[in-house]
Amino acid sequence: MLFQSIRRLRHFVYDILQNDAHDTLFSRCVDYFLIFLIMANVAAVIAESVDQWYYPFQEYFTWFENFSIVIFSIEYLLRLWSVAEAKPDNTTWRQRWNWVRSPSALIDLVAIAPAFLNFFVSFDLRFLRILRLFRILKLTRYFVSLRILLVVLSKEKGSFQAVIFILIIMIVTASSGIYLVENHAQPDVFESIPKAMWWAVVTLTTVGYGDVTPITTAGKVLGAVITILGVGLAALPAGILATGLANELSQRREELEQHFREELVDGDFDLVQNQTMIDKIRRELGLDKEQAQDIVLQVLREQELERREKEVRQKNFCPHCGEPLD
Repeated sequence: MLFQSIRRLRHFVYDILQNDAHDTLFSRCVDYFLIFLIMANVAAVIAESVDQWYYPFQEYFTWFENFSIVIFSIEYLLRLWSVAEAKPDNTTWRQRWNWVRSPSALIDLVAIAPAFLNFFVSFDLRFLRILRLFRILKLTRYFVSLRILLVVLSKEKGSFQAVIFILIIMIVTASSGIYLVENHAQPDVFESIPKAMWWAVVTLTTVGYGDVTPITTAGKVLGAVITILGVGLAALPAGILATGLANELSQRREELEQHFREELVDGDFDLVQNQTMIDKIRRELGLDKEQAQDIVLQVLREQELERREKEVRQKNFCPHCGEPLD
């Protein structure tokens, strides 16, 4: 009896904190409270950097930080405990270990770890405040658009790794080249290849602060070539990200369309009566209401067109032998 009560409680906690398909007033209130607490923590970190605000109200800032740590720690432990309900047939501790290694769990851990580490290791308070800004990453759990971005980054990680590798090669090559042609003319500025890397980075990224510039003819020519190459190189990550987002949204639209087609094949689909189901699916896929309605209407029109074509064929052909009628 006690075990069943614990299982029911764990399932309830899982629905509230981790089950996206479970949408109730209480679960929404919990999500809104956590979102507000995360935003308030980020605002507090920013406010603490202003001495005129921090020192007069230091006690309140400390109280709020301790309160936030308690809430986030309880949230982390409850998620760790209840994640076993995600797949009840699998091993409980294996599911928890897999969850601990997931990106969302690592973000939750980073949000609370600095506060507990401060009990064992003395941190510079400014460094500790900066680490607390990572709590804003917890918002990725509550906003579908951010989750889509993380999915795209995960799928395109191979492309981004290739771009980073190319960028490293370009930085090393550019800094070595500018060192060779500018070292004699500006020994203090281009003293070594590592010092020349600063110029290579700002030139390849087309920032060009102007604090370090070549003065020799060969250096200027090399700088112009590197700047032109940097324009194309800087556009690569943006192009990869834009293409990945477009492909991901297109795939989600196709999934939604396929789901509605299956519903139409299985039985009658009422756009009004099934509005709740439509909203649930579109939220899971990260589509807005207009996109979902357009897809549903398109599928319904195609189904109606197929039905009419079928009726026409039945009228023009014999239902027994299939021969065309005169």
